[in-house]
Amino acid sequence: QVKFFLLLIISFSGETRYNKDKILQGQGVDEPLSATGFRQADAAGLFLSNVKFTHVFSSDLLRAKQTAAAILGKNRFCKDLEIQYDARLRERKYGVAEGRPLADLKAMAKDAGEQCPSFTPSGGETLDEVRKRARDFFEFLCQLALELEQKEHGKPGAPGRSSGTSGEQFVFPWTNHCSEAEPSSEGSGSSMVLDANILVVSHGAYMRNWIGYFVSDLSCTLPAHLTKSQLSSVSPNTGVSHFIIKLENGNLLKPKITCICLNQDSHL
Repeated sequence: QVKFFLLLIISFSGETRYNKDKILQGQGVDEPLSATGFRQADAAGLFLSNVKFTHVFSSDLLRAKQTAAAILGKNRFCKDLEIQYDARLRERKYGVAEGRPLADLKAMAKDAGEQCPSFTPSGGETLDEVRKRARDFFEFLCQLALELEQKEHGKPGAPGRSSGTSGEQFVFPWTNHCSEAEPSSEGSGSSMVLDANILVVSHGAYMRNWIGYFVSDLSCTLPAHLTKSQLSSVSPNTGVSHFIIKLENGNLLKPKITCICLNQDSHL
């Protein structure tokens, strides 16, 4: 049986002036990081400096692009790795509420007899539309991992890749903070194969929907200590989440997902 793993690390972009002032950015306000945001991104980069990534994807909005660049700039192994920008990773679109205070969105929702965040302002994206973007992107990543595994498998005389031969890629900084399900080569023989170790930099509302898709649609295994409020909360700026995705026999329809940590912010 062919078993392979995708290790996915997700980081929320750093703070902007609009974050601090509680103004909605969405997709229409392309604000750069603030001085605090750059410090947060550098801290996240130092935190992840010993993690060897195979791919880096970022939202094409400026605050995410700057965060991804700062993280890679601190990495011991991947400074020259190309960042691939993808519009599917953009923040939720808030339509007429973009560029306005968060309080205005709440008032709009109240007038409509609805609650945030399920309320969709005029011209904005529904939660289902955001989740579809997240699902499409995740399925793209799984397909990428499958193709990498097949390509490696097809090489004549290619040595088997087990976790014991790629130890650098398993240097994760949150072992003492998170789930006991940390990837390890101990006792696993050659079954632990790392086909992709991917960093994704995106945005808070988008990522909350993506994680909701993992939990509700794909039955993601969560750390035992995680509370419901933690699960539904928006990540702090540059918060880090880590997931292991296991695809057995190339089955893209039933990935087994384990959350190692969610919205980790010890680097802040």
